[in-house]
Amino acid sequence: MLKGGEAMKTGLIVYVVGREPVEWDGNSQLKTIKQTSRADLVEIITETSGHFDILDAWLFLLTRGMKRIVCIIGEFTPNGNLNLKERKLCLCG
Repeated sequence: MLKGGEAMKTGLIVYVVGREPVEWDGNSQLKTIKQTSRADLVEIITETSGHFDILDAWLFLLTRGMKRIVCIIGEFTPNGNLNLKERKLCLCG
């Protein structure tokens, strides 16, 4: 909790290694990750996501009020699913 009783908002950056499959639905994956991660806001970085790198996504989350930002690696499996790795990196503001 922050001052005034407001909860600390958490942002999650998923840095995807490799090229996304042609039929991959990023919006659907985003909803799934948000539900399972308990993050307030999720940004996925792929070759075509619009974010250039982790710094770009981090700044975007900071400007959206996220106080805690975590970064994890995602990797596409041969069948096209996005597999999130266990290791997490907490980024500071």
